[in-house]
Amino acid sequence: MSHLPRLSGRLAEATLQRDLHGLVSRRTMSSSSGAFRRIHTHQQQPQPGAIGFQRRLFLRAPLGHHTYDRPCAHHHSHQHQHNNNFHTSTPRRNLIEDPRYSPEKVAARAKYPVITAKDAAKKKDMPLEAKMLVRDFIDDSLYHPNYGYFSKQAVIFSPETDFDFEKIKDNMEFLDIIADKYKEIEDDMDVRDEVARQVWHTPTELFKPWYGYAIAKYIVTEYKLNNYPHKDLIIYEMGAGNGTLMMNILDYIQQFEPTVYERTRYRIIEISKKLAQRQSERQEVRDATRRHRCVEVINKSIFEWDTLVPDNCFFVGMEVLDNFSHDLIRYDTVTEEPLQGMVAIDEEGDYTEIYTPVSDPLIQKYLSIRKQTGYRPPVLARRFLRKLRNRLPFAPNMTGPEFIPTKLLLLLETLKTHFPKHRLVLSDFYTLPEAIPGTDAPVVQTRYSGTMVPCSTYMVMPGMFDIFFPTNFELLKDMYQQVCRPSLGMEKSVKVQTQRQFLERYGDLERTRTYSGENPMLMYYENNKMFLS
Repeated sequence: MSHLPRLSGRLAEATLQRDLHGLVSRRTMSSSSGAFRRIHTHQQQPQPGAIGFQRRLFLRAPLGHHTYDRPCAHHHSHQHQHNNNFHTSTPRRNLIEDPRYSPEKVAARAKYPVITAKDAAKKKDMPLEAKMLVRDFIDDSLYHPNYGYFSKQAVIFSPETDFDFEKIKDNMEFLDIIADKYKEIEDDMDVRDEVARQVWHTPTELFKPWYGYAIAKYIVTEYKLNNYPHKDLIIYEMGAGNGTLMMNILDYIQQFEPTVYERTRYRIIEISKKLAQRQSERQEVRDATRRHRCVEVINKSIFEWDTLVPDNCFFVGMEVLDNFSHDLIRYDTVTEEPLQGMVAIDEEGDYTEIYTPVSDPLIQKYLSIRKQTGYRPPVLARRFLRKLRNRLPFAPNMTGPEFIPTKLLLLLETLKTHFPKHRLVLSDFYTLPEAIPGTDAPVVQTRYSGTMVPCSTYMVMPGMFDIFFPTNFELLKDMYQQVCRPSLGMEKSVKVQTQRQFLERYGDLERTRTYSGENPMLMYYENNKMFLS
């Protein structure tokens, strides 16, 4: 069996420090890096579900603890040794700064204007001498029209032909086939020895058309139970990638539910101009008789949606939530007052994480709604032990970091206001390995010479790194109930289930079973859950 040579590798300390110099600074590095993976967690014996840990590749490398690192936005790295439990002598309610910085720098940062991602998008260059909320900093890194990650870096893995699982021996042979196809994609890339575009995969692409057929079967089943034949089947898909799911869903309805197909309308909401064009072009390569005339691609951010959709509709988002920007908060260890995180960018492009009492209206609203659900953050657990620790010398005056999905709250409010009769179909990661420290913290990584390198901080060069988060689906269920379905009972309103449970009910499992009896569509992406309303 092949050891997936294109999907494994080692980067020594010198190589990382030399060639990634200036992209992200690390406190410590190891001279030996672990096995690189995108497809599995172990080179010799991949475990069931391992392919789904992320949709991206990983090089496992111990990078040390992230404690107020100063990653650089240009090619000059500042490497400092910081204490793991940082404690400032400044009053608790003031800005919490790195004590190594001079009073002059602290005073200069206090005068920086606060800008948003929308403000930054108006300029071609990265912002300097400014402060941004963490969600705006991440949003700028991912979606800036000039240098954002999704504007220039991301490539979605999409095999030209569908896999014939009945002719594949087993899971290991399937991994070998995927490895070969990854090699073909890497060979086609223009840049091989520098930080370059990242290729990531989704279950929609790996298991097409059968994964899309399962989504279609669920939608048609629910539609026929509640709205057929009196109302049209209207589907909105947010962030449709290559347009594969759209094609698979419509192919299924056209082939197996022709009377429903006649009443189907499919609309894609896509923030990326490049991807919106790709989605529109998907049908042009087809024979005219197989093109779907019911599709409309709307090149717009869902967060800028301002049109009322009064119709009953299904709203679909497959692996979209993970790239929604989050805010960062910590809590005062004595008063438990929340503090909002901000990123200060100096004149040289260096980043500093600072904290102030929460004043942002969106963070305040999120925390208020979350409080109504009865949720208590893990960082505020063990109050008695925290009180004891506060009595110790040099005790930290803040809890550990917590990332909160404030942009997800904006989505819920958009659905409530503009899609009042929606049915929600979401799928995403509920846990991720290799995440940076913190509650619901993201994975941050870049691609180098065919290898994915994880980072220890989100404060990295904008556009060069993917930043993606896990979703707390149980909390999302409670938040959704508060925002979108306050008048309905929880049991009737929302269902959260594992992707495996969903596929066992709606998937055609015989079509994705290898002749050894293994079923990759059930084995992989076991860290995904489905959200159905």
